[in-house]
Amino acid sequence: MDRRKFLKSGARILGAAAAFHWLAAMGQAEGAALPAPLAPAGEQGNLLDLTNAVVVTPERLSRREQRAVSMLVDEVGKRTGICWRITHSWPGSPAETIVIGSQKEISEFRPHLSGVTPHNSLRAEGFALRAWTNAQGRGVMVAGADERGVLFGAGGLLRKLRMTKGRILVDERLNLVTSPKYSLRGHQLGYRPKTNSYDGWTVAMWEQYIRDLAVFGTNSIELIPPRSDDRPDSPHFWLPPLQMMVEMSRIADRYGLDVWIWYPAMDRDYSDPKTVDAALKEWGQTFQSLPRVNAVFVPGGDPGRTEPKVLLSLLEKQTENLHRYHPHAQMWISPQSFDERWMNEFLEILRGNQPQWLSGVVFGPQISLSLPALRKRIPSRYPIRLYPDITHTLKCQFPVPDWDLAFALTEGREVINPRPEGYANIVRRYAPNSIGFISYSEGCNDDVNKIVWSSLAWNPETPAIEILREYSRYFIGESVAEGFAQGLLALERNWRAPLISNESVMTTLREFQEMEDEASPHDLLKWRFQQGLYRAYYDAYIRSRLLYETDLERQALAKLEEVRRPGVRPAPFGVGAEKGYSGSELGLSAVLSEAGAILDKTFTAPVAADSRTRILELGEALYQSIRMQLSVERYRAEAVGRGATLDTLDASVSNLPWLRRRIEEIRATPSGEDTIKAILALLDRTNPGPGGFYDDLGDAARQPHLVRGLGSVQDPEFRSSSLMGFSYPDEAGGKMPAAWKRWAESLYDAPLEMRYSDLDPGARYRIRVVYAGDSMTKKIRLAAGGIEIHGFIKKPWPVAPLEFDIPKEAIRGGELKLSWFREPGLGGNGRGCQVAEVWLIRQEAAARAPDS
Repeated sequence: MDRRKFLKSGARILGAAAAFHWLAAMGQAEGAALPAPLAPAGEQGNLLDLTNAVVVTPERLSRREQRAVSMLVDEVGKRTGICWRITHSWPGSPAETIVIGSQKEISEFRPHLSGVTPHNSLRAEGFALRAWTNAQGRGVMVAGADERGVLFGAGGLLRKLRMTKGRILVDERLNLVTSPKYSLRGHQLGYRPKTNSYDGWTVAMWEQYIRDLAVFGTNSIELIPPRSDDRPDSPHFWLPPLQMMVEMSRIADRYGLDVWIWYPAMDRDYSDPKTVDAALKEWGQTFQSLPRVNAVFVPGGDPGRTEPKVLLSLLEKQTENLHRYHPHAQMWISPQSFDERWMNEFLEILRGNQPQWLSGVVFGPQISLSLPALRKRIPSRYPIRLYPDITHTLKCQFPVPDWDLAFALTEGREVINPRPEGYANIVRRYAPNSIGFISYSEGCNDDVNKIVWSSLAWNPETPAIEILREYSRYFIGESVAEGFAQGLLALERNWRAPLISNESVMTTLREFQEMEDEASPHDLLKWRFQQGLYRAYYDAYIRSRLLYETDLERQALAKLEEVRRPGVRPAPFGVGAEKGYSGSELGLSAVLSEAGAILDKTFTAPVAADSRTRILELGEALYQSIRMQLSVERYRAEAVGRGATLDTLDASVSNLPWLRRRIEEIRATPSGEDTIKAILALLDRTNPGPGGFYDDLGDAARQPHLVRGLGSVQDPEFRSSSLMGFSYPDEAGGKMPAAWKRWAESLYDAPLEMRYSDLDPGARYRIRVVYAGDSMTKKIRLAAGGIEIHGFIKKPWPVAPLEFDIPKEAIRGGELKLSWFREPGLGGNGRGCQVAEVWLIRQEAAARAPDS
C-alpha cells in the first residue's frame, strides 16, 4: 500500500492518540523523540556528546530556578528517553557535566571550570552558554544573570541541543553570551469561546504551552477576565473561566513570568457612581483571586466606548483597587478606536495632568495615530507597549499584502498563518519606539508568529530562518528541522502572488508530503507538524479548485459567446442588441442550459478529492491534539469566521455562484430580444468601450491606475498605502460578482487615489464606480483633479454601480487624478473608503471652438 494512503487511513486514530497524549501525559507528544539516525560520523567531529551527562546545580537555587532545571531535564527526556541525573556535587571522575544556575551561585564550581571565564556583560534576564573541555571533564555551563536568566538559559540550551532517541549532542564550540534587547516579550492567552483552540485546553496543556513560550524567551502572558466581549461559557471549557485564570496566573508565577490582564471597560455609563461601584467590586474580585498580577491593560475601545476623561477617572480608582491586592502592579491604557475629538482630549489630559497612577500607553490595532506620532505626542515619562495583532490575516492591523480572494473566501481571517519574514520586518520597524510587546492572539493558529516575535524582541538581528530552524528542531525534531523550517517560509510565500499563477503552492505541498512520507508516528502526533501539513494541503486544494472553477467559467462564457454568431447582430457598446434576432428561442435556451451545465461540474465532477479527504483528516487530528475548532458543526467553533476553515473549504473561489444565478435569471426573461441583450450585458460587463479603461481594484493584477503608496514593507499598517479588503465569509449568496467581494481601500483620513495619463484631451469622460466594502454605513466622497464629483454620500445597498460625469477641467494635459475620502476624524477601525471597480468611459469628442 502507498505509504501516504496508509497514513491517511490512520489519521483519525493518530488524532485520537494525540488527544490522549495531551491529556494524560501533559503534552509529551510535542517534540517527542524520533527513532531517527544521527548525522554520519564524519559530520559529527564538532559535536559534544551529552547523552550521559550529569546536571550539577548549586544547593541554593530558588524555587523558580529549580523549576527551570526541571524544565530542562523534562524536555530532554521527552525527546530522547534519557533522564539526566541532577546533583549538587561535582562528579567524582571526569564526566560530561551540565552546570546550571545564576552567575553568582555557580561561582562555587569555578575550580572545576578552569578556562570558562565569567561574563560580566550580562544584563537582566540574560544568560551565557559555554561548552568546555578540561581535566575535570567536559560539558556545558548555563549561567543566568538572574532568576529569569536561568530559565531563559535553560531554554537557550534546549534550542541548541541536537536530540534524537537515545542521543544528545551539542556543538562543542558553543559560546553564547546574550541579553534581551526589549524588556517586555509576551502573548495574550485568552481562555474564552472566541478563540479557535484556547477554550479547550486543560491546565496541563496551558503549562506546556507557557513553558514552550518561555523556552523562546517569552517573559509575560496576558489573561482575559471572565467577563469580556464574548459568551460567558464554552462547550469546550474544562474549568470555569475565573478558576482557569487563577491556574494560569499560578503557572506563570511558578516560572517567574509576569502576568498582565487585558481588562475591557464595557459598561454603558461610567459617569454613574453606581456603575463605577459595581465595576470596582467586579474587578476587585478578579484581582483578589489571582496569585500574581503585574499589570492591567484597559483598551479604549473594541470593546467599550467611554469618553477619555471618564475612562481615566475610572482607571484611577481601579488602580487603587488593584493595589489593595497587588501593590506594585501597573495600569496601562490604549487610545484604541478613539475618534479625533476623543484622541485630542486623551492627549491633552496626559500632557496637562500627567497622572501619576498611569504606568504607560499601549499601541495596537485601531489607533488613528501612527506609532511615531503617538510617541511624539505623549509625555516621555509614559513608555509605550506594543499590542500587535499577529493572529489575523484580513480586517486587522497587519493584513496579508495583496492576498488572493480565493484564500480570503476560504482560509479567512483566523487561519493557520505563519508569516516569519513579514513579522520580522514589522518587529524591527515597530519595536524601537517601545519597551516591547504583548501580542494579540486568539488561538494557536499564530504559534510560529509568537516564536518569531519573542525571538526578535530578544535579538532583532536574528535571521528569520535561524528562528525557524530552532523552532523546527525543538518542536518537530532533528531529522526534519531544515525541511520544516523551509516549509514554513514556503507557506508564507504561498500567499504572496496571485494564486492562479503561483505554481510554488504545489511545490510546497510536495515538500510537506515528502516529510509526511518519512514521518514517524511520533511526528504525526505533533500538532505543529499537523498544522504545517494542514496549511500545505489546504493551499494546494484551493488552488486546484481555483484553476478548475476558472476554466469552467471560461468554458461557460465561451458558450454564451455563441450568441454573437452570424444571424445575431449585437449592437455597438452601450446600446444593446439590434432588433431582428433570427435565432430561435429554443436555440438560445440550449446555449444557456449548456452554459449552466458546464458551471454545475463544480458539484457534479469536483476536483482533488484525495486532498480534500486528507484536509478533513488533519482537521480531526488537530482537534484531538490541540483542540483546534475548525468547524462549527463538527467541533463547536464559536463561528465560521473564528477559524472554522473546514466550513469554508468548498466555498466558491470564482464568479461561479454569481454567473450561475445570472444565467438562471436570464433564462426567465420573456423574449429572445431581451435575452440576447442580457447575455451581451453579461459578456461585456467589464468592457469600458473604445478608449476607455477598467480597473478591478481588488485584484492586484488588474489595477493599473491605482496609486499603491509606500507598500507593505515600509508601511505594514497601510496608513499611507492602498490595500485590498475582502468580504468574508461570502454572505451574498451569489448575488454579486467576485469583483464586489474585494476592493481597494485607504485607512483613516488618507485618500484612495487613482491616476490616468494619456487621456484624449478632446473627449469627455464619465466614471462608473462600484462602492463595496465591509463598512457600508460610512459615507464616501469623490474628487477629480481637486474638483468635487460628489460630496459625502451613502454607498448603495444592495451594491450597485453609480455613474458621474468628469468635468473637462479635471483633465489637464491628458492627466486625471481621482481621490476618494472617508468622513474625516471618525477613528474606529479606519475603514470605509472602499472602492471595488472603476470604469473610465470615453464619450463623444467634445466640440472644438472655431479658433482651436
